[in-house]
Amino acid sequence: MNVHLPELGAIPMKDRLSILFIEKSRIDVLDGAFVSVRYESVVAKPTTPEPSPDALLTANSITNASANASDEWREIRTHIPLGGVACLMLEPGTRISHRAVQLAAMVGTLLVWVGEGGVRVYSSGQPGGARSDKLLYQAKLALDDALRLKVVRKMYELRFGEKPPERRSIEQLRGIEGARVRKTYQLLAQQYRVPWKARDYDVDDWDAGDIPNKCLSAATSCLYGITEAAVLAAGYAPAIGFIHTGKPLSFVYDIADIVKFETVVPVAFRTAAQWLHQERKDSPERAVRLACRDKFRESKILARLIPMMEEVLAAGEIPLPEAAPEQVLPAFFEEKGGLGDDGHRR
Repeated sequence: MNVHLPELGAIPMKDRLSILFIEKSRIDVLDGAFVSVRYESVVAKPTTPEPSPDALLTANSITNASANASDEWREIRTHIPLGGVACLMLEPGTRISHRAVQLAAMVGTLLVWVGEGGVRVYSSGQPGGARSDKLLYQAKLALDDALRLKVVRKMYELRFGEKPPERRSIEQLRGIEGARVRKTYQLLAQQYRVPWKARDYDVDDWDAGDIPNKCLSAATSCLYGITEAAVLAAGYAPAIGFIHTGKPLSFVYDIADIVKFETVVPVAFRTAAQWLHQERKDSPERAVRLACRDKFRESKILARLIPMMEEVLAAGEIPLPEAAPEQVLPAFFEEKGGLGDDGHRR
């Protein structure tokens, strides 16, 4: 008896693991699986070098390298459940094949190339594709001053749990928000007994920053990664923001800021306190990443981000644009519905 299984699609963002960090390995699709490949020494022989990364660029070279050095090096493959992850953070020492990037795009997993500890974002892929109707909707809200103000006021309300003062411009609301944010930093520093001067760091001189600022940067980097994945999955454009403007991730910052102080900022201060009080021995950046991952799972943040975006944009009180009657249909095929979110490629 032949059983016809339904076509597979991207898993909705709300059902995924939030984030995974990968470092010092090669990512490929081997035997049909998305894997991280590393080598481990099984016999200590100083005169035998580890296979060079350039020799490990293809599945064939991996096999040959393993065979030629089977006495000293063992290949270790770690399977990654790619379709169930929202965002993969690729740290220094990571190489990824064309086939692996293609598979990540197919299942709607965002790839982000970051610095050590995930504290700098160098580049990112786009697993989803912003839908034209949602792009036009988002752009119309951002370009109309009155509509944009409605959206910003909703963001303020969701972030602080109260409606903002009436008859305030966006610039005035920014000033009110900034004062509240600075005060919140001070209160959290006092709560966790962490020395605090101000939010200050130099992206070009990471080591010059103090521990609290390093922890905050690592924590917000994690939040921005999963928020960007959610924005793309929902079909919106990361660059079209309302409070933040002129940046490639303006809308990502807008949405992430709504939940930042209930998720990653307290985690960053708590981790900084543990490290400063010598309660932890690992690096503060790594400790923050692990704590953020646990917080994301506990708060079910991925299930909240897309509905939150829709609620924020709905404050503009305009409908999604309808297709023009003269619109040309796809030349070869029409996209079918799927399991994933609106922005996932089908």
